Amino acid sequence: MRKKDLLAMMAVVSLVFCGLAGQAVAADTLKLGAYLPMTGAVAAYGQMEWDGIQIAKEMEPKVLGKTIDVMLVDTKSDKIEAANAVTLLVEKEKVVGIIGEAISGNTMAGNPISEAAKVPSVSPTATNPLVNQGKEYAFRACFIDPFQGEVAARFAQKELKAQTAAVVIDIAQDYCVGLGNFFVKEFVKNGGKIVSTTYIQTGDQDFSAQLSAIQAAKPDVIYAPNYYTEDALMAKQARDLGIKAPILTGDGAQADALIEIGGAAVEGMYFTGHFHKEAATTERAKEYIKLYEKKFGKEADAFGALGADAYFLLVDAIKRAGSTDPTKVREALANTKDFQGVSGLITMGPNGNPIKSMVINKVANGKFAYVTTVNP
Repeated sequence: MRKKDLLAMMAVVSLVFCGLAGQAVAADTLKLGAYLPMTGAVAAYGQMEWDGIQIAKEMEPKVLGKTIDVMLVDTKSDKIEAANAVTLLVEKEKVVGIIGEAISGNTMAGNPISEAAKVPSVSPTATNPLVNQGKEYAFRACFIDPFQGEVAARFAQKELKAQTAAVVIDIAQDYCVGLGNFFVKEFVKNGGKIVSTTYIQTGDQDFSAQLSAIQAAKPDVIYAPNYYTEDALMAKQARDLGIKAPILTGDGAQADALIEIGGAAVEGMYFTGHFHKEAATTERAKEYIKLYEKKFGKEADAFGALGADAYFLLVDAIKRAGSTDPTKVREALANTKDFQGVSGLITMGPNGNPIKSMVINKVANGKFAYVTTVNP
């Protein structure tokens, strides 16, 4: 055989061997997708959730004998980017399950695509009830806004002794609009009065018009179910004007950035939330908190905990299904019962919505402090 022919044959054999080796690696890997806002207006959520996912993967790196590989795509806090991210994950990466997105509007942009592809998805923190409506393959790790709004209204009336409330709603966000409506409905049903309703939009910097209306109405409480930046800026301007009414908000404001931006003005702000380390009871939570705080050098937060729970729920469903077949994984997710998550016990209810407890937290001495737990 000529030397030239021998070299050519060796090259072919080498390519075949490399291809088989690549197949072997792929066969030993199970691919999940994550689409999160790592940049943009709500980047803090995505960054916290990705931190939680990394710890969860460290705790459970394998399933069905395969190493789990999580492919992360940045949605840039944008609905179109969220839809594009899911398309990439299901069509190019061929993932067997998806974690995301962090906020309701972006999740509603992504879910129709994963639904059409029959790829199970678990959002860590999209709380709007419309997120999973009419979807068979869409799930979440968090409670939904009707429960959150009702608890907030009852807390305002029973614990804060509020008979009147002013509501400030970000009309650019589905989450904020929905949560505000659920609060108002419950507050009025229980005998309360809404004395001021004003609207803002994501990115607003000046809240003087809204605060003038609130100042004139003199409410017992301000309900502002918005994201952390707007709530922090509004709180600063409210306190500068001498408005002293307590501010109550939702899970979307509970990010370290709120305290960094708002400083002393957000002291005493209350939140309906998903997690606090002092309320953690499961063995998984205790291990997670230990690993998280060792790795990141800070207290475990709610968004990280729910990012971890979304990962754990998917992995647990694959394990119980004994397969990556999407129909079987979907069925296993739907049948989740008393799962010991980082954020507490999780039982999957109708429409992929968990039945689980809620915590009330507040800002005290520059940190998020645990107040109480509310069971469903």
